[in-house]
Amino acid sequence: MTVLIATSFTKSLAKLTGQEQSAAKVTAFDIQQNPDSPGLSLHRIDRCRDPDFWTARVNRDIRIVLHKRGGSTALVYVGHHDDAYDWAARHRLDQHPTTGAAQIVEIRETVEEIVVRRYVEEAVKKPPIFASETAETLLSWGVPEDWLDTVRQATEDTVLDIAGHLPDEAQEALLAAAVGETPTIRLQTVEEGGYSHPDALRRFMIIGDEAELAAALDAPWDDWAIFLHPAQREFVDRDFNGPARVIGSAGTGKTVVALHRAVRLAGDDPDHRVLLTTFSGELAEGLANKLARLTGARPDIAARITVGTLAEIAQRLAKEQPGHANIASDAEVVSLLNDAVIAEGTAVAPGFILEEWRLIVDAWDVRDAETYLDLPRLGRKVRMAASRRDEVWRVFARVRAVLDAQGKETEAGLMHRLAREISNTPFTHVVVDEAQDISVPELHFVAALAGGRPNGLFFAGDIGQRIFRSPFPWRAAGVDIQGRSRSLKVNYRTSHQIRSKSDILLPPRLLEADGGEDNRWGVSSVFHGPLPELRLFEGPEDEIASVSAWIDDCLSSAIAPETIAVLVRSEAEMPRARKAIAASKNDRVVAALMHDAKGREFRAVAVIACDTDVLPSEKRLLEASDERALKEIYDTERHLLYVAATRARERLWISASGTPSEFLADLGLGE
Repeated sequence: MTVLIATSFTKSLAKLTGQEQSAAKVTAFDIQQNPDSPGLSLHRIDRCRDPDFWTARVNRDIRIVLHKRGGSTALVYVGHHDDAYDWAARHRLDQHPTTGAAQIVEIRETVEEIVVRRYVEEAVKKPPIFASETAETLLSWGVPEDWLDTVRQATEDTVLDIAGHLPDEAQEALLAAAVGETPTIRLQTVEEGGYSHPDALRRFMIIGDEAELAAALDAPWDDWAIFLHPAQREFVDRDFNGPARVIGSAGTGKTVVALHRAVRLAGDDPDHRVLLTTFSGELAEGLANKLARLTGARPDIAARITVGTLAEIAQRLAKEQPGHANIASDAEVVSLLNDAVIAEGTAVAPGFILEEWRLIVDAWDVRDAETYLDLPRLGRKVRMAASRRDEVWRVFARVRAVLDAQGKETEAGLMHRLAREISNTPFTHVVVDEAQDISVPELHFVAALAGGRPNGLFFAGDIGQRIFRSPFPWRAAGVDIQGRSRSLKVNYRTSHQIRSKSDILLPPRLLEADGGEDNRWGVSSVFHGPLPELRLFEGPEDEIASVSAWIDDCLSSAIAPETIAVLVRSEAEMPRARKAIAASKNDRVVAALMHDAKGREFRAVAVIACDTDVLPSEKRLLEASDERALKEIYDTERHLLYVAATRARERLWISASGTPSEFLADLGLGE
């Protein structure tokens, strides 16, 4: 007997109280042990379109809905008595006749008649999108047979509503086709029931033992730990003969892939040792917490995975090498550069000197004048005459000499040194999350750790969210991902309305320093919500009052205060955020900088104080040393607003006072 758990079950379980969840989990364990146990008080649901729905009694009021067919029992829903029976009456579980995937389908006749009438009325106003598609084509997309006529009536105004009633793969196919993309078709011969189909595996998990069930039920919110989209599963399971990367816009599950791939690699061989890493301590802590959830039932696998920032790992490995690392702080280096500029009497602007050190000399570990004179201008577009390079190099040579005399090195220098000297690397594989912000020395470092092995290096990131580091060609740093980079196209975190608005901030094609590109067309969200609010106020006090009212409206809609965030560009704008929160009904709402929100998500987000001198940062613009630096600042500031906006799951507010940022005009403010 095969026992499975469905996403619809974990989502419904999350809606129960803690006490009700505990009772339901006990019953779920009993079902896993013996799905036909008399103690479950099994009852076939009468007057139901699917004759294979049963209920199992949890207590006087709570029921688990089971689907029992052949040798399989699937836990598909849990709720209060009437709610559970109502859900069963509105759904069926079928194996799709064309794709072969097991699907939970909303019964067409149970959709509210007023919604159906609206579909028809809208179809009269605008031409249907899929009217010319054959039944064979629509079925190959995973559309259930009884939904074919309704799908053919879909217009550009109603396609989102209609798609929302369909199984995931059908929804994705319709939304892709609606914007001119070619839908992904997965036709596969599978066993009776269709549970092993790639599309079925995104909503059903076969439970092997009590430990697996405990892990699946431990935190129903974390569906990412149980169910994977077929594209995600491909990147987790696929073997690569060189460095590989998964990319995708915000919310598409890149971190999920990184986590599952680290676990998969650690589980492949007891001798494997996997480094799961990123550039930020806060992000690394988040990875560690998620990894603990994912490996709760497999402590042996957890023991083979190390989580930490690349800086932490470098320091740790340095302690095992002869001598020890003595890192010069950023402030120390800036002071040394300023002193060297004065000592050499150069007329070159200090800002340019600092950027040249950061992007060229320190980043690429340049140690002598000859190398500096011959080095391609990686990351820089400003040409310098040979005489000017000689002049500038004398500044850097003086800084190098002082650092050597003090026995100090930069963090970048440490990573380059380890890349050269380390012989017995402790890791067989390295998985890097948020790889869009990896630096040159960090890339050299990870390449030395595991770059020479099959499956040795795996990166997950989104160049549209690059907000901390400058772009550079990875191939020049010894890592070539050409032909081994793929995109995720399904957004799980952000509603369609928020994703669509946020995507306006970025071009549909983002070019990389290596010449590759990230095509962002065809991304779809799996749920819908209210339209984002764009507001402009005469002054900060008006904005603060309105943001406070918006927070109260979110609270009145049962959105918990800790899942509401007010984000600002810098500390200078933080008083506005704090005043808005203080004036609301709950002061536990989160106030944070946009940069610090990276890697986090909230149900509701207000991005405020987006004024013209705030975003892009006027201070950063004044520091630009050349045209390249100016463009980079504009790009990263635009990416920063994109990152902030896409932290929102359901509700998004963006506002300014006085003259708004030019980015808000791009979003449609004032239209």
